[in-house]
Amino acid sequence: MSKKNSVGIDIGTHQIKVVVAELIKEKSRDIPRIIGRGSSESKGLRHGYIINQSDVSKSLERAVKQAERSSGIKIKKAYLSIGGVSLEGITTVGSTISTKGDYEITELDIQKAIRSAENNVQLLNKRIIHRVPLSYKIDGQKVFGRPQGIKGKKMEIEVLFITYLKQHLEDLINAVEEIGIEVEDIVAAPIAAGIVTLTKSQKMPGCVLANLGSETVSIIVYENNTPISLEIFPIGSTNITNDIALGLKISLEEAEKIKTGVISNTSYPKKKLDDIIFSRLAGIFQLIEAHLKKIGRNGLLPGGIILTGGGSGITTIEDIAKAYLKLPSKVASINLITNTNAKIKDSTWTVAYGLCVLGLNSKDEGGISRGFKNIKEKLFGWLRMFSI
Repeated sequence: MSKKNSVGIDIGTHQIKVVVAELIKEKSRDIPRIIGRGSSESKGLRHGYIINQSDVSKSLERAVKQAERSSGIKIKKAYLSIGGVSLEGITTVGSTISTKGDYEITELDIQKAIRSAENNVQLLNKRIIHRVPLSYKIDGQKVFGRPQGIKGKKMEIEVLFITYLKQHLEDLINAVEEIGIEVEDIVAAPIAAGIVTLTKSQKMPGCVLANLGSETVSIIVYENNTPISLEIFPIGSTNITNDIALGLKISLEEAEKIKTGVISNTSYPKKKLDDIIFSRLAGIFQLIEAHLKKIGRNGLLPGGIILTGGGSGITTIEDIAKAYLKLPSKVASINLITNTNAKIKDSTWTVAYGLCVLGLNSKDEGGISRGFKNIKEKLFGWLRMFSI
């Protein structure tokens, strides 16, 4: 496969998405363009983790074959997203004494401080996927920017560690490798989605990206262009479908069509339907508000909340989010350029597309530090991806 191509695989509980992208020149800029994609119904997953590996591999193979047919490329390697209830963000602090005689802070000192912070993370049955430096102090004074070259005896660092259950990770990797595809790297799904749904003007002052999946809601909070917190809630848009089915005494299939707007003219009382949807969404946004309050960011994110995922298509969702979070609210708007000049506006493709963008940047610019050489043995994270 050409070095200019990249493949992203998003294995969700409801659907599996595979995207093949390439870099094209447009007005002297490199623009990622989708040249192939495939999707299939997921089988063998629950809340983002595998309960039947064979079923997952078969579902993935169907999506991969679609992407290969549409792109004309045989997929041998891919970037893989991870999500679900076992994804976790943990923030800890580490410190080190300068190793140089003149006390000038070096890259080695930063690495030692990160390892010190890592020692404070409970890693029983978990693997670290990403390490994101959040802030530095030298001799008790906060450092703005990178600390290399600054003189001081003691350096402290605050780090966000994104972890995942080891068993769940190995199951996902094995499901991909079972159909003959090598996993190039692992990326947390909220980070992959943020690459293509958020702008720097949102991430600098602070924003939260909420992905409403079928069985989970993931949120990632950004500030100063850096992810500072991540949380997964075991609730999703399927709960809304279930509520509609129970409240209106209808089948799940009909409830799903009503929720997604496939059926708009119904004989059911509109107020009752609105109340059912409002009640469940209110519960979701209360969970998000509680998390923002926990990290001291409730009502303090000028970039607002950006909504994505299958559940973001509910018509009243922006107003409900705004009312509960007291923040600007909008559904993510993304135009994915394809080789047929068609534009995909469906936000359920953002994770797979974001993986492709990261892969293309990694190969062409070298700005993203690969997580590992053998992903079953060493998961080191992308330190340089979010360097301050």
